[in-house]
Amino acid sequence: MVSGFLVLWDVDFTLVNTRGVGLHLYQLAFLDVYGRKLPPQSQQADMAGRTDRAIALDVLALAGIDDPPGHVVRFEAALARLAPSVAEMVHAKGRVMPGATAALGALTGWSVRQSVLTGNVRAMAAVKLAPFGLLEYLDLDVGAYGDESAVRAHLVHLARDRAAGAYLQTFHGEATVLVGDTPLDIEAARAAGARGVGVATGRFTVGQLAAAGAHAVLPDLTDTTRVVQAVLGHQPRPA
Repeated sequence: MVSGFLVLWDVDFTLVNTRGVGLHLYQLAFLDVYGRKLPPQSQQADMAGRTDRAIALDVLALAGIDDPPGHVVRFEAALARLAPSVAEMVHAKGRVMPGATAALGALTGWSVRQSVLTGNVRAMAAVKLAPFGLLEYLDLDVGAYGDESAVRAHLVHLARDRAAGAYLQTFHGEATVLVGDTPLDIEAARAAGARGVGVATGRFTVGQLAAAGAHAVLPDLTDTTRVVQAVLGHQPRPA
């Protein structure tokens, strides 16, 4: 049995719903970098489960920017720099997903380290989580973020390495657990040999998450005991 776990949470529609604030940040960043509004066609880029690196490349291409790979780092820097400016909007429009706070709290103390594996740049992840008190449970220093790779599975290895350095403990195989609401979260877990737990609180169903290969699928996070069992893969015992 695994003695310790690294649990990496997706942010959007898994822990919080910020109701369009992410798109608003993209609009602000595009205006800041290019001095004009983000074209409507760029706002149709698929964001579900994807990293900011992948999304930004699509957004810039749809906006007609020449050589998006040559512009993406500058655009991501604008996302990070402007993220604090949308904090009040997150507070006003956002909400924590039902059961998320209790789930994070319940996992604390079960030989579990918790962070995020998110498509957001780190600054935006912090802005989305802070108003709801969720940063109390999460070590963002060992997380992995959407400006670090266009491929979500690559982020798993980054988070594992950071956690190993911080906690002097390895989290090989299913000692790393990804929790997310999209098939891309599950596919990233499978590609990295991690445990994948699907939560059907976004646009994907229980069936779609199961078909993606999730080790466990939850309708939501409201049954705390069930969440803990799904994440750890067994009935937990105190550390």
